[in-house]
Amino acid sequence: MPRRPRFFVANVPYHVIQRGNNKDVIFRNNGDYLFFLSILKEAKLKYPCFMYSYCLMPNHFHLLIQPSEKDNISFLMKFLGDKYVFYINKKYNRSGTLWEGRFRSSLIDREQYFLACLRYIEMNPVRACLVKAPELYRWSSYRFRAFGEKNHILDLDQWYISLGENSTKQQMNYRRFINDSVLESKIEVIREMTQRGGIAGSDKFKNEIEKILGKKIIIRLPGRPSKTGSDPVFGATSV
Repeated sequence: MPRRPRFFVANVPYHVIQRGNNKDVIFRNNGDYLFFLSILKEAKLKYPCFMYSYCLMPNHFHLLIQPSEKDNISFLMKFLGDKYVFYINKKYNRSGTLWEGRFRSSLIDREQYFLACLRYIEMNPVRACLVKAPELYRWSSYRFRAFGEKNHILDLDQWYISLGENSTKQQMNYRRFINDSVLESKIEVIREMTQRGGIAGSDKFKNEIEKILGKKIIIRLPGRPSKTGSDPVFGATSV
């Protein structure tokens, strides 16, 4: 079966996820998490991007990333994957693949889905019942925004900066934001579109992406038609 074509554009947020092969564990101990973060920092410097959020789960990881050049996500993920697999195979005397095929990704409409995606990523350990609160999970970006914990990988977006006139108010308001409920429908859109390699966004956002690509995007609406007034959702491939 042929691979779905993927498309990348500069200066647009993407939700990226990579899973372990057969859902196997990819992080066995703290040293593995720390090594992965060190090469994530290296990859970001080598292939510039804004890194807004991440969460490293035992058998997969999430990134919310905005590439400065259109190919930087692909280059970054290859660099990251190759280095980490070499490290794991050497450390645990294993061979073969670590990943479940190619990484998956979707374009994220900054106006309609960026905040939902941010919350989705940082609440992942809570939904998975690994911890009772996001601040208890060490391997996500949550404490950077919520408590000002130093992190040389992450970047702040304009929405976060607008949360308050100083870091104390920004952190307090961010904690409130994370604790608010999010529409389950938006979470499902993010999951579905990342799986499909599509777009989570509006007609306006899709049209903007088409103009950048210079290509028409085929629309594939997942599931039932959306209700009147709800956000449009696009599973897309370029033609």
